[in-house]
Parts: sequence; C-alpha cells; structure tokens
Amino acid sequence: MAKLDLPAVVYDWLVAFFTGHAHRTVYNKEVSSTRSIMASIIQGSSIGPASYTVTAADLQPLYASNRFFKFAEDTYLVVPAESVDTRAAELSNIITWAATNNLKLNKLKTKEVVFYDSRRCRKLSPPPLLPDVDRNTTLKVLGVTLSSNTSPSEHIRRVVSDSAQTLYALRVLRHHGMNDAGLQTVFRAVVVPRLTYASPAWRGFITGADLQRVDAFIRRCKRSHYCPSDMPDIVDLMEAADECLFCSTLNNPHHTLHALLPPQSTTSQNYQLRQHVHDRQLPVHLGHLIDKNCITRSLYKDMYLLLLLL
Repeated sequence: MAKLDLPAVVYDWLVAFFTGHAHRTVYNKEVSSTRSIMASIIQGSSIGPASYTVTAADLQPLYASNRFFKFAEDTYLVVPAESVDTRAAELSNIITWAATNNLKLNKLKTKEVVFYDSRRCRKLSPPPLLPDVDRNTTLKVLGVTLSSNTSPSEHIRRVVSDSAQTLYALRVLRHHGMNDAGLQTVFRAVVVPRLTYASPAWRGFITGADLQRVDAFIRRCKRSHYCPSDMPDIVDLMEAADECLFCSTLNNPHHTLHALLPPQSTTSQNYQLRQHVHDRQLPVHLGHLIDKNCITRSLYKDMYLLLLLL
C-alpha cells in the first residue's frame, strides 16, 4: 500500500486498520495464547478485495505468451502449447514471489489441466509432469467445471445433480403447506439460475446428450408442478442469457468483455434488408473453438438469421 500514490489520510487509515490484529483458537473449552497477525487479508472486510489486488499486482508471468488470471480465491496461469517448456520456470517464479510477499504456495491445492481440441487431437503427447503438482482432467473455475477436452458434460452433470438435491427442499416446503405457486417461485429463484449459471461461457460446447439431460430434469420438475408448465426449455433460457450478456457488453464501454468486441463496421450499404442488433465487423473465421465463444456466436447470430431469410 505504501508504494501507491495515496492521500496521507487514506494511508494513515489503512495503517490503523491493519495494525493490532491478533488470533487465538478456542477448542474444547481450552483457549490458546494470542498471537499477532503481521500479514493477512481479512476475509469479509470491504478493503479485502482491494488488498488482494494490490498484493498480487506485481505477480507477472516471466514469458509474454503466458497469462495470469487472478481472483481472490484462486490464481490461474494459462500457458499455450507453444510455451509448454516454460511451465517449470513460471512455477518457480510463483514460489519465489510468494516467499517475497510472506506467502507460501500450497502445492496440495495446485493442479494442472492440459486442455486439447478433441476434434483435432489424434495422438496427444502430454507434457511431462511438474514436480509435486497433480494433473487433473477437470478444473472448477468460478463455479464452472472445465474439462480437458473442452466438453461441458461434467459441468452439466454436476449442475443437474445439485439441482435435483434442491427438489428435496421443495418437497419439504410442500409438506409444510406451501402451494404450487410458491414452489414455482422458489424454483425460478434457485434452480433456474443454477442451471443457466455462466451458460454463455459453455453453451457453444454443449452436446445433444447434455441438452437431453437438462430437458429430462425440467420435464420431471414440471410433472411434479415444481416449475410452471409453460416455462421455456433450456435452449431458450440459454438464448436469453446470451442476448442479455451481449447487450450489456455492446452498450457498456466499461464492461469487462467490451474490449473483446471487434471495431465498428465502416461498410456503408444503400439497402436495408432487416435491422441488425450491432454495427460491429464480423470476425475472421479462426476455427471452430473460437466460433463457440459467446462474443463470436452473438456477432454472427444476426447474420445467420439473415441467411435463413434469404
């Protein structure tokens, strides 16, 4: 914090906030001695996220091709295939940075996942294992389970399983007298957001079997009157989520994803077949994986509809 250009009154307030913290443990009616805390981010405090941002600001990759994605709970290092030989050096750099900042990398929680394109993969030769780092086939990032083959099937399976457990709570509420209208309100507030959580991130990779799994769950809920009979199917729900995210990205220049939009189109036409939802240039086709992300799908959606009309 001292390295930032902060007003003196703000800096003095931060010093007062971080000074004088201590910790003790109470177990089985026994109380430990008190020990001062000299370095920590206090969970639940308003200054906590900003403190983490300042602490992790100088954690940078050694190689320009690699990227860090930092969150308060986890930090992710993304290494492209052409830079796979830099993994050990990057891991050593993280360990050194942690020690410099009075931290320690927990290798028990450090996992590696090798992502590959299942459509192009023939004989994949995975890179050698890193020392003391387990290699998994799935990784949970901000509530979304990512699989090494880019399939969302494992995420769908987990979400449907968690949603099915919620039905027990609905049965309890019904047993205690809640009517169908109330149960459906709870369903829309709890289960539907869970099924569609972050769907723009994984919708492009979903398969027919995944859709059938979700639709079968929704049909079962409709038979039990936990959700209204006219509730849209999963495709319509994901379509609405895509449109909401794209509109927010398009209309808000401060949106996190706004920088991913292509520049505005400079082509002028003397005819107008139908109204377009955006004035952006259509990106060059770079492969089916790029075509599956939300931005590309939304940009081309209007063009696909135009082709269908023609």
